[in-house]
Amino acid sequence: MIDLHCHSTVSDGMLSPAEVVRLAHQNGCTLLALTDHDHTGGIAEARAEAGKLGLRFVNGVEISVTRRGRTIHVVGLDFDEQDENLQNLLAQVRQGRLKRLEAIAAKLEKEASAAHTTVRSRWRQTKKWSAAPTSPSSSSERDTSKTKQQAFTKYLGDGKPCAVHHEWATLADCVSAVNGAGGMAVIAHPMRYDLSATAKRNLFEEFKKTSAAWASKSTVATAAKTTDSTTRCWQNASACSPARAATFHRLNDFSGGILGACPELPENCKPVWEHFKRV
Repeated sequence: MIDLHCHSTVSDGMLSPAEVVRLAHQNGCTLLALTDHDHTGGIAEARAEAGKLGLRFVNGVEISVTRRGRTIHVVGLDFDEQDENLQNLLAQVRQGRLKRLEAIAAKLEKEASAAHTTVRSRWRQTKKWSAAPTSPSSSSERDTSKTKQQAFTKYLGDGKPCAVHHEWATLADCVSAVNGAGGMAVIAHPMRYDLSATAKRNLFEEFKKTSAAWASKSTVATAAKTTDSTTRCWQNASACSPARAATFHRLNDFSGGILGACPELPENCKPVWEHFKRV
């Protein structure tokens, strides 16, 4: 079992980096990447735990990108986490996230509702990991995750009263930083974006051209629920190497996958992990 997309308390996950690794090992995972949002602060802890358990581990990070007014996510894999340019990009994205959250908080102050408390709780948690994330979420936060999602949908979605538009990293800057650090860039969970089939193909084509400038293999992560949807994604992204990912955040998650439980890839493709150099 291989899983190349999961999160810890360094970003918006509910398990520490070491706990994520232990759960992956318990679930039978043989190769794991920890891919926290815009931060590599959990890699050292995760790598150390993986070494103790004999689990192969690869560096990872999920980077927020703005493309044509929409937010997409790009996962970086198998890179040098000490690379200065990559770390500078991640720091800029985190700083932008913090400014956006401050603007959201100001709007929330004007909203008086039952959902207000849960969104503010999420704001405090996210502010913590945007600046210097180290601490796990409290048990009370774990118990209200579904309520938080409902509050986010009501107040923070596009066109909602507390939404704040933000420009993240560009696709070109993101791919350049990951490839420049010796890694591979991956389009994360492409089936989740609200894009037409044509728009998805255009995204894949632009991504392939951007990666080609670095002589890097284009890759697409498959976070689809079934093998059939994974195959459709692979067919739309022809000439890209697919990855396997569950996008795990927490136990009994209502929105993400089960750590290590990923759909099988089509037989006629060469998966991204066959290109790794640091595993």
